[in-house]
Amino acid sequence: MLDTIKLKYFQGKQYIKDIKNAPMRSQFRGFPIIKGNGNIDLECCPTGALSNNPVSIDLGKCTLCGNCKCEAIQFDNYYKLGSTSRDFLVIKEGMTSEEYEKAAIQTKKEITKVFSKSLKLRQVSAAGCNGCEMELNACSNCNFDMGRFGIDFVASPRHADGIVITGPISENMAWALEDCYKSTPDPKIVILAGACAISGGVFQKSSKLNREFLEKYPIDLYIPGCPIHPLTFINAVLKYISK
Repeated sequence: MLDTIKLKYFQGKQYIKDIKNAPMRSQFRGFPIIKGNGNIDLECCPTGALSNNPVSIDLGKCTLCGNCKCEAIQFDNYYKLGSTSRDFLVIKEGMTSEEYEKAAIQTKKEITKVFSKSLKLRQVSAAGCNGCEMELNACSNCNFDMGRFGIDFVASPRHADGIVITGPISENMAWALEDCYKSTPDPKIVILAGACAISGGVFQKSSKLNREFLEKYPIDLYIPGCPIHPLTFINAVLKYISK
């Protein structure tokens, strides 16, 4: 018992106390700042996230590879990138990270009423590379500890309030994903996590994908990244379910 007390004393509190204002390392590539001076080389983007008319970048497609960094596009380390609207993920010239945060996630009374105190999620890897999956695992470690907010991943869709989809959704996973969705009791939410889930990412032109699920069922929350960062995921979910 004494050893346990000593260990806790010397290690201190390992979790991030203020998860909503946690500092991010300067090297992190987050929100894009678009100045729009000059045409952008569209060929540099592996996922077609860039556009010149008008100058914009689609966070739903962006893998944050940094190939497009130029005078027209720069990235800051702002990590609150989640949105309840797919269209809002298209960042245009003049938009700031503060403006984006205020408008990107629209909360609903029926969502906050049901899920604000407890949210259990079933994660489905629909042919993901395991990058986003590893980051989602990190959300529950001692540093980020999203369980303290009542948000947890569960082993069965029968115990879940919603599903988190990662990966581009391959043909082999399409049926399993829909089965998981139907096995989750109502009311439920659906979250797309990562560029692959939102747009197909680097696999979007593959003939082995079956993304019909996204046309059949409503999506509640889009969380971009490649892979997503735990702070991006936790802050997006918290804002969506908070009163």
